[in-house]
Amino acid sequence: MRIARLRAALPALAGAALLTGTLLSTPAEAAGGVRIHHVWFDSPGTDNRSNKSLNAEWVQLKNTSGSAVSLKGWVLKDAAGHKYVFPGVKLGAGKYLKVRTGSGSDTASDKYQDRRAYVWNNDKDTATLTKASGTKVDTCSWTTRDPSDTYC
Repeated sequence: MRIARLRAALPALAGAALLTGTLLSTPAEAAGGVRIHHVWFDSPGTDNRSNKSLNAEWVQLKNTSGSAVSLKGWVLKDAAGHKYVFPGVKLGAGKYLKVRTGSGSDTASDKYQDRRAYVWNNDKDTATLTKASGTKVDTCSWTTRDPSDTYC
């Protein structure tokens, strides 16, 4: 008898959750996790392929969960298939991490792809983050030339 009452109440509870904004759109959002937060695909100034210019192009990840997440073996790639494979990296709870295109010394908040050419297209592209298993975690696409607008 209790199960029948619970089943009858579920549509009303779901409607109330939608109205109050407490229902999240996906299970991943409900659980929290790593997501693509921002992409800065057009480094300021002239694209002269200097290391400074290359490092001004980046993808920022955010860990929205309540615990650290190991990114070892995870892959960040563009639509053309340029890939960055994460080494043994842990992203702390609530922390951000930028993956820069050029060279530099890796830190807890910045990783470097060590490339000598740009990865992210200025007019349109898609950044995709996958786990080592190949499971897609998140994507971020843009069709604008203004990188300040590309929060995902």
